[in-house]
Amino acid sequence: MIKIFRLKNVISIKDFEKEDINYILNEANKLENIAKSKDKSEALSGKILGMMFFEPSTRTRLSFETAMKRLGGNCVGFQNSNTSSVVKGESLADTAKMLEGYSDALVIRHDLEGVSRFISEIVDVPVVNAGDGAGQHPTQTLLDLYTMKKEFGEIEGLKVALIGDLKYGRTVHSLVYALALYGVEMTFVSPEELKMPKDVIHDLKKNNIRIKETNNIKDVINDVDVLYVTRIQKERFPDIEDYLKIKGAYLIDKKLVENKNLIVMHPLPRIDEISTDIDNTKYNKYFEQAYNAIPVRMAILKNIIQNNVKK
Repeated sequence: MIKIFRLKNVISIKDFEKEDINYILNEANKLENIAKSKDKSEALSGKILGMMFFEPSTRTRLSFETAMKRLGGNCVGFQNSNTSSVVKGESLADTAKMLEGYSDALVIRHDLEGVSRFISEIVDVPVVNAGDGAGQHPTQTLLDLYTMKKEFGEIEGLKVALIGDLKYGRTVHSLVYALALYGVEMTFVSPEELKMPKDVIHDLKKNNIRIKETNNIKDVINDVDVLYVTRIQKERFPDIEDYLKIKGAYLIDKKLVENKNLIVMHPLPRIDEISTDIDNTKYNKYFEQAYNAIPVRMAILKNIIQNNVKK
């Protein structure tokens, strides 16, 4: 086990080695009592997290704020581009450099892929990618893995079906690379129009990861441990008519999963892809998954901020 988290920035899950992930998952477990307000921490007392959210967010933004405050720190920033000087024509780089001066780390969500990487190269404080377009969402992946580990004890040996929007879904784009590090067997379930990008498939096969592709969930329902469900993302479609054609392509309901030995996960928000009749069953892990964002993001912030000496 590594003794210190080696990454300054959290931009892409591709930057992680398995030992880096295990380190964060173990650190998150140590912080559970603080996350649940059973204990108190001043680990980041006097530190400030800069929040740059150019795209709507509920769980990600609130969980980062909660994580920072649970560790004794505080947050500044904006919730959308309409409340920043970007609307006046200020460049993204200038906005980042300004907020860098106020903060000990930056968390960024943007609708363009690559923005977090770009900002990390022009500021000296640590940068966390909170989702960039259809690209990556690395901290979501870490909390997803944390949820699986809490449920099954180990990640190795699991069989995971990823369902829904695999083309535009940044959560699954990050998750598959992390699951590959653990040798997880994956099945991709999606309409033809929303299949996993070919470059991702190529990367997985190059590393001898077992994958299957299908458009029928019944092909896999009896042989998986995890159903990782994603919504069909209306906002990612260039043409609304294309969205309407496949809206509601899959519905996970109680009848489908009953008597199956599996759990249902979802990065949320859900729209119509998971029936509410699963909410009060043993299969539902998506609300626990949302809570798990707190200890995981606490572990990330604590390590990158404490490890970085601001110039």
